[in-house]
Amino acid sequence: MRQPSVIARRVAAASVSLVLAAGAAACGPEDSGAQGAGGDSAPHKGGTLTVLNSQPQEDFDPARLYTSGGGNVPSLVFRTLTTRNRENGAAGAQVVPDLATDTGRPNKDATVWTYTLKAGLKYEDGTPITSADIKYGIERSFAPELSGGAPYLRDWLVGAADYQGPYKDKKGLDAIETPDERTIVFHLNKPEGEFPYLATQTQFTPVPKSKDTGTKYEEHPVSSGPYKVVSNDNDGERLVLERNPHWSASTDAERKAYPDRIDVRSGFDSAVINQRLSASQGKDAAAVTTDTNLGPAELAKVTGDKELAARVGTGHFGYTNYLAFNPTVKPFDNVKVRQAIAYAIDRSSVVNAAGGSALAEPATTFLPNQKSFGYTPYDLFPAGPSGDPAKARQLLKEAGYANGLTITLTHSNSKDFETSPEIATAVQDALKKAGFTVELKGLEDNDYSNRIHDVRTEPGLFLAHWGADWPSGGPFLAPIFDGRQIVKKGANFNTGLLDDKSVNAEIDAINKLTDLDAAAERWGALDKKIGEKALVVPLFHPVYKRLYGKDVKNVVISDWTGVLDISQVAVK
Repeated sequence: MRQPSVIARRVAAASVSLVLAAGAAACGPEDSGAQGAGGDSAPHKGGTLTVLNSQPQEDFDPARLYTSGGGNVPSLVFRTLTTRNRENGAAGAQVVPDLATDTGRPNKDATVWTYTLKAGLKYEDGTPITSADIKYGIERSFAPELSGGAPYLRDWLVGAADYQGPYKDKKGLDAIETPDERTIVFHLNKPEGEFPYLATQTQFTPVPKSKDTGTKYEEHPVSSGPYKVVSNDNDGERLVLERNPHWSASTDAERKAYPDRIDVRSGFDSAVINQRLSASQGKDAAAVTTDTNLGPAELAKVTGDKELAARVGTGHFGYTNYLAFNPTVKPFDNVKVRQAIAYAIDRSSVVNAAGGSALAEPATTFLPNQKSFGYTPYDLFPAGPSGDPAKARQLLKEAGYANGLTITLTHSNSKDFETSPEIATAVQDALKKAGFTVELKGLEDNDYSNRIHDVRTEPGLFLAHWGADWPSGGPFLAPIFDGRQIVKKGANFNTGLLDDKSVNAEIDAINKLTDLDAAAERWGALDKKIGEKALVVPLFHPVYKRLYGKDVKNVVISDWTGVLDISQVAVK
């Protein structure tokens, strides 16, 4: 998820469609006893699952969705070549086959990937799913009127950079071959060992060309998953799903599809959602949320109630909140000033400002603390949980500011417990002890996002966050630290403007690896190498706490999404 605002939305919808999550999701969840959650009897089929959300499930077209691992609600309707493993904790961060028989077969240098579809795959109308349908589904995602999905295919596929989709260019993409109805081959510009992760995105959903209605397709997309769309009101404000009679569990090892019906309702205030889930009256007893967390005050109440506490799902999404420097702005061009700030940070106060240790974990690494990302523990500027103002003052003196330094910290005014005033104030208080006078500059959310992602307006010091498109170090480190991804006119995420040839070369080398465990180890080492440059100060990783109704069973929370996976849920 390249854009943090998108990430947060996905985490809300998934976690990772989120995600928040949407979004979202890293370390293993605390309640991993999924089979017993929500009741004593074994999960069974039947009933209606209600989903209570704050945000609508907009753009319900596989071309337009930007989700992690195929999303939460979307993956009930849209199957893809690969998908996330629907298991608790770290096991859930693995990529597994979905429509395909395996996670893909690369050539020697990972520039060509071949997939074979499982036999017997069918749409909701009983017609067969073919490789040509997947090719067409990908091609339509390039149409300008269907934009919004993950951008990787435009960068990765040979000759795809200027492709405008099948409505304008009926020739299609030569980079995707379909030699027969069950085989599809992708030709890439460069080695991409993580292509199986990308193949979990909804752009890899099959779309029958004869049923494509363009921008209206989202109203009734043709289902390849266990549920079909019965109604889609007000652009996803209410989405009703019922069983797809032609879906077969024999071809789908991941989705359980226990409920007969899923009723997704949105537009509710977060407090209302949590109150309804807490009370669990009537239909709300069989309800969940895919985008609403418990806040600090709500969590305090829930923790004191044994019955409610047993109905809280805990998970982690690959996400880091951090301080970002623009080293072209004085005094942040001086590495000692950046190091002084790193030593001065009081992470315990920042965690408290983010809602407390139940909702945030202190971070000293940029990569989230999960194995799949390549997490390698390090603390290059060790200051303990409360900071080291003496060491910071020493560095500040060495930088030429023996009498202290006045700086500005830019943040968002949104009450998101991430880049908001609470976090900024905690940073301000910590830096004051080290000789910094910090002036806070709060911006409305849109203005904040526009300014920090434009190299022409990027502040010298600001609060930022980043989440992963899939659980690997690649989509976490490359957009932020690959010098070739610096955008001088447009949305830029390499906020430190790092363009280090050795870093760029290592990113390319890791991308060639198809051994994802070996790649993870290299991502972790690269994270530490970049960390030495002090271009960011990691602050914390969020923790997701969400209530679910008393009749909800089979709660599964993976390290991929960090939130309850509704494809596994059963209701009494």
